[in-house]
Amino acid sequence: MKKKILVTGGTGYIGSHTVVELQNSGYEVVIIDNLSNSSADVVDNIEKVSGIRPAFEELDCLDYAGLDALFTKYPGIEAIIHFAASKAVGESVEKPLLYYRNNLVSLINLLDLMPKHGVGGIVFSSSCTVYGQPDVLPVTEKAPIKKAESPYGNTKQINEEIVQDTVASGSPINAILLRYFNPIGAHPTALLGELPNGVPQNLVPYITQTAMGIREKLSVFGDDYNTPDGSCIRDFINVVDLAKAHVIAIDRILNGKQKEKVEIFNVGTGRGLSVLELIHIFEESTGVKLNYQIVSRRAGDIEQVWADPAFANEELGWKAEATIEDTLRSAWAWQLKLRERGIQ
Repeated sequence: MKKKILVTGGTGYIGSHTVVELQNSGYEVVIIDNLSNSSADVVDNIEKVSGIRPAFEELDCLDYAGLDALFTKYPGIEAIIHFAASKAVGESVEKPLLYYRNNLVSLINLLDLMPKHGVGGIVFSSSCTVYGQPDVLPVTEKAPIKKAESPYGNTKQINEEIVQDTVASGSPINAILLRYFNPIGAHPTALLGELPNGVPQNLVPYITQTAMGIREKLSVFGDDYNTPDGSCIRDFINVVDLAKAHVIAIDRILNGKQKEKVEIFNVGTGRGLSVLELIHIFEESTGVKLNYQIVSRRAGDIEQVWADPAFANEELGWKAEATIEDTLRSAWAWQLKLRERGIQ
């Protein structure tokens, strides 16, 4: 019998790619999503890619009674991958209470209900934002947690502490915290990708929408940082590579391979690229010129961060494989496919 996994936020960008990889690896998947930043037709596209239609329930993780009923409706869920969260740095600075409510209470509800329903494992979607501006680069998992630069980053720090404190209390839960760097790109089929509701908060959708003419101009927030070209540096990871890391984490929990009840891994490429470098690689890889302008810095942005992924490479046997050129071409192919579908 296939092992059953609950994926919260499973119609979202990273969630949808992870559902496909789970299905390809033989798992049965139940998705919940409140559709606040995605749409239900993603489930149709997941089915087109994998050949399997996952169970889907429109549900908010803040709805405790609804979550309780969901676990009863789908008995035998063995583990959870928890993506559901508000995730835009800039918006979190403007709407901190929204972020604290959505991101903390959703996790608390899940952790509270897991023992009741015999769910033994959780993979938590964390972020390199927990490191703040690291003292040493590339950043390892042993780097100190810095004061968060934004409410979004703070929710990731607090959620990590909530997981660790819950497990330390004796709760029968095993957890893996995956600290992502910057996921970009789309599925090679161009059937799944990043489609934010409204104006994109992330760089690559804004790049592709500007290239398509949906957005007039791309803003680069600052060219006066202490970096070679003055723009921020990030570790951009292909979303399919990232999704595969989640499958390995689930395998590790369910097969009893963990060395500790809570484990933490950086999920990145180990390569730092500046915003301006990324723009130029996009132009070279696709042949499309971008209309962009330098504007003032944005609140909450970290100057530079990229991963040392050695621990994940060695311990999980996982490695980022896609090239940045192929990843950016996949994002552009996704944007072209959206235009074919009449989605702007």
